[in-house]
Amino acid sequence: MVSVRQIHFGESPQALVQWLEGLDLTHSQQQVLAQCYQECEALPSEDSEQHQALLMRAREMIEILLPLNMDLDTLKASLLYVMLDAGLLDGETLEERQGTAMATLVQSVVVMDAIRTLRQQSAPGSNQIENLRKMLLAMVEDVRAVVIKLAEAVVLLREVKNADEETRVVLAREVRDVHAPLANRLGIGQLKWELEDLAFRYLHPDTYMEIARWLDGKRLDREQYIDQFVSGLQASLDDEAIRAEVSGRPKHIYSIWRKMQKKNLAFDELFDVRAVRIIAERLQDCYGALGVVHTHWHHLPNEFDDYIATPKPNGYQSIHTVVMGPQGKTVEIQIRTRAMHEDAELGVAAHWKYKEGSGGSKTSGFEDKINWLRKILAWQEDVVESGNLVEEIRSQVFEDRVYIFTPKGEVVDLPAGSTVLDFAYYIHSQVGHKCIGAKIDGRIVPFTTLVETGQRVEIITAKQPNPKRDWLNPNLGYIKTSRARGKIQSWFKQQDKDKNLVAGREMLEAELTKVGLTLADTDSAIERFNMHTLDDLLAAIGGGDVRLNQVVNHLQSRLQREEFDEEQALEELISKPAARRRSQGHIEVNGVGNLMTHMAKCCEPLPGDTIYGYITQGRGVSVHRESCEQLAGLLERHPERGVEVVWGENYSGGHSVSLRVVANDRSGLLRDVTTLLANEKSNVLEMRSHSDTKQQTAAIDLKMELYNMESLSRILSRLSQLPGVIEAKRL
Repeated sequence: MVSVRQIHFGESPQALVQWLEGLDLTHSQQQVLAQCYQECEALPSEDSEQHQALLMRAREMIEILLPLNMDLDTLKASLLYVMLDAGLLDGETLEERQGTAMATLVQSVVVMDAIRTLRQQSAPGSNQIENLRKMLLAMVEDVRAVVIKLAEAVVLLREVKNADEETRVVLAREVRDVHAPLANRLGIGQLKWELEDLAFRYLHPDTYMEIARWLDGKRLDREQYIDQFVSGLQASLDDEAIRAEVSGRPKHIYSIWRKMQKKNLAFDELFDVRAVRIIAERLQDCYGALGVVHTHWHHLPNEFDDYIATPKPNGYQSIHTVVMGPQGKTVEIQIRTRAMHEDAELGVAAHWKYKEGSGGSKTSGFEDKINWLRKILAWQEDVVESGNLVEEIRSQVFEDRVYIFTPKGEVVDLPAGSTVLDFAYYIHSQVGHKCIGAKIDGRIVPFTTLVETGQRVEIITAKQPNPKRDWLNPNLGYIKTSRARGKIQSWFKQQDKDKNLVAGREMLEAELTKVGLTLADTDSAIERFNMHTLDDLLAAIGGGDVRLNQVVNHLQSRLQREEFDEEQALEELISKPAARRRSQGHIEVNGVGNLMTHMAKCCEPLPGDTIYGYITQGRGVSVHRESCEQLAGLLERHPERGVEVVWGENYSGGHSVSLRVVANDRSGLLRDVTTLLANEKSNVLEMRSHSDTKQQTAAIDLKMELYNMESLSRILSRLSQLPGVIEAKRL
């Protein structure tokens, strides 16, 4: 049932003293809280009536927090937060008067206001609730801030009792989706039940009143029945020398309704309308009491749960059982120790204890932090139902992320270090392309400005897209995310498609003429390179996305028909004994050396590469890298021509290898590359360089003579470490 607000004192100094004396605080704590209260009361305000209403809200929050064992700093923070949130107190003054630690705690409550974004959405989706949850995890460092926010939610729900329907519904939806599940996962039953009942009352007023009438209509009979049952059960426990207290327990309207919906039961069919709780002194007394209960009354096996042996994810422990009591009426019984009862009512808040002169320090802080993280990770089960969401949160909660608002109040998460331009491209490609300016919290900022958690970012757009190539320059700091970079590159590729189409056509026609082929022979290449049309293939060649030699080699192997006696070649290989001693040749085929072999031009294998052979006509065995795409295509059509090959023991001949170095164009780049190669004593056969002034990059193509994979790996690694080098790879 919903709690009743306490009646507050008048605004006299004596009334303040009386109120403080009514709180469960030491004298010194009362003095500290009184001083903080008087400072808040003395803050200048244009509306004295509103000021007094804020003070009443703060007092009510303190009355809610105090039974939760929250420390003195938490009580003070609730007072100061209300004043700060209303604009009567600023952050600098707060830190100056109360110190950095208190200011940090109050600011943690302020960032919890991210929840308020839900009020701007009539029906927030699960993705938004999920992003909001992750945002809170990233922003809130002190769990006490969350408890303060939950206490405020209770007070606000009470305050809007007589407000208009829209105000009540929006706030109730927020509490249902965020606050109540969070209170449940923190195990704070005292707040959870009131949050759920009040939210349910505003969202479903007719149903709420109907269940309330059912309870009221049968209250006298039910209370009389429970009193008799409790007396009999207490006597039975005393006879067995089991130290435990028996009492009836309150039933909450929301929990009744939820069970009716879940089990499709009518009100009269509910098992737990009549409810009893046994609080035992020791764990063994819990199971002793269970034995007494099941001895005296028949229990329903399907309604038995032992949450002591297997606690709930939020740490809740208790034994639940339902028995057929006198007159054939069902009674639900909960059995727990006193410590379990405190945890069920207070949850994570039970860890905060008052220590005289200690400033409200917290015991076992590290353990509490771990418990907080463990419980908060499980919160998703109450907010949205998603099978793979747990792992997603586990992987993302601890990453460096920033959480920012769109102008509509939606939450967007980006990698730490993202700029406003990254944000624009996250929203939509066209928003990024048309971006001409950005605002953070209403202030115009440069594109390179890094976004921070909690900021509200607005993008200013033009009518036509106009990205800049400078945005791609990593040295200028416009973007960080690969998502934004990919979208910008895609846009420029599309703009340059006509130019790349012409260049690709010229390049491919020239190479095909050399091998006696034409563009009419390229159908298989279109499918092989995942293109839709010939124009797409030509544009990809012209733009450098598809290598020209790969296309030509594919067409040659596909269209040229080699005629030779396959059976004779295979028979010759098979007839040679596999166990023959290794020869001193370069390549050994099936353990046999001195056969005709040659290195495939398509992949140019080096000693140390894993290799495989393919029997050709008149040229012996063509040796490929095992990962060669050309080889895969050949073996797909003629698998019988594949043959195992290995490097000979004394292979020491050099082999030409093509490399490419892509770097930011700068003075001295070519000198640094050549100096490194000279230090490596590498034999450079050919070198070409090309600069792209628009993208401010340079590409250097090298043909080198190398002897093994170790030297290749070493050279590539050292080239990658040169200043400004974006990529160094083998072609």
